Amino acid sequence: GALVSLPFPMSSPVVLCSPELRARLGGLLTAYRIQVVAVADGAAIPGSFWGDSEAGLIGNALYLRADTPLHSALHEACHYICMDDARRATLHTDAGGDAAEENAVCYLQGLLADRIAGFDRARLFRDMDSWGYSFRLGSARAWFERDATDARIWLIEHAIIDSSGRPTGRLRKQERDGNTQ
Repeated sequence: GALVSLPFPMSSPVVLCSPELRARLGGLLTAYRIQVVAVADGAAIPGSFWGDSEAGLIGNALYLRADTPLHSALHEACHYICMDDARRATLHTDAGGDAAEENAVCYLQGLLADRIAGFDRARLFRDMDSWGYSFRLGSARAWFERDATDARIWLIEHAIIDSSGRPTGRLRKQERDGNTQ
């Protein structure tokens, strides 16, 4: 699966949330009702689960600084997209979710990375690998291409992507009585 390890050791540079990329990310996330909030350099990032420069989530606000890795911002945004309304309503710092949802989050990151001008899936995967994400097949790309069928199915079942694998621009469909609507 796409279980994530602590992202602190960084062996190579990663793409950071420059003002230009922050604006592009904000444009992409508008469809999902996520508000990108810039935090001053050196200030603590509200809602950051990992601390340091990692992105934070409180409600529909995605907090980041100029030194926040873009992959971190995308990951937290994808948590918001993939969680149910009940968790979204009380969201503060810890996105929660189970292993299946975490895999879906990682997969959706790959799809959305291609929708940010100046960034793409290949760069996202390199950044995830260098930041310390841990995948069964040894790399984010290998997992995405050869071991993520469960994540893709999960995203389709929750109407986050269509059957062709394209993001729908919608938040997770809600479930009632155990059935997805």
